[in-house]
Amino acid sequence: MNSLIFPDWPQPKNIGACSTLRIGGISLSPYDSFNLGAHVGDERACVEENRRLLCEYAQLPEMPLWLEQVHGTDVITLSHQENQSITGDALYSATAKKVCAIMTADCLPVLLTTVDGQEVGAAHGGWRGLYQGVLESTLAQFKAPRSQIMAWLGPAIGPSAFEVGPEVRQAFIEKNSAFNSAFISHKDKYLANIYMLARIILVESGVTQIYGGDFCTVTESARFFSYRREQKTGRMASLIWIK
Repeated sequence: MNSLIFPDWPQPKNIGACSTLRIGGISLSPYDSFNLGAHVGDERACVEENRRLLCEYAQLPEMPLWLEQVHGTDVITLSHQENQSITGDALYSATAKKVCAIMTADCLPVLLTTVDGQEVGAAHGGWRGLYQGVLESTLAQFKAPRSQIMAWLGPAIGPSAFEVGPEVRQAFIEKNSAFNSAFISHKDKYLANIYMLARIILVESGVTQIYGGDFCTVTESARFFSYRREQKTGRMASLIWIK
């Protein structure tokens, strides 16, 4: 049983990266089965065993620091400090064997690495975080030129499933008219393309090596958890680290 997917990008040899699927764990319905979120109502023992299995499946160098994600823009830098519970929506590391992990169930996980494999990052990109600048805040931690950074857009809600109100579209296009292309009129609302929103932000920030962005957590129910589809459900993780 394959519980992981791997970024389709020219990954440096010293970088590890993956995203989990919903299969391969021990959690029972509605968290079946590879739920990694301890905040969604699942049995704590199941979550802890799933996290142990993740370390085994992905051959992680250590247990990730699991953030309390709040749809904000705070970036946590991982170094040699002891892991603890901490609030934030992105991680950055230039230290080997420290795992950047983001949990999602429709929001967009964005993994980042420099082409030389010396710096990595991961960001939680819901529409609120994208609007507020979580990608820009994460990129600001990198010392390498933006031309030397590449991004992978992991499993998120697809453009045919992400319905938002006109106020969301208006907020984005008031910030940047280029965002208009990421919204399609749908009845009295709009369909938003979260992958396109992220691509626009990344390109305008100077990152042009962008991969992924061809998933839909809502419609691919056998592979992914989706909060919009099920409300009470598990969480997947997208991870990146320097080996």
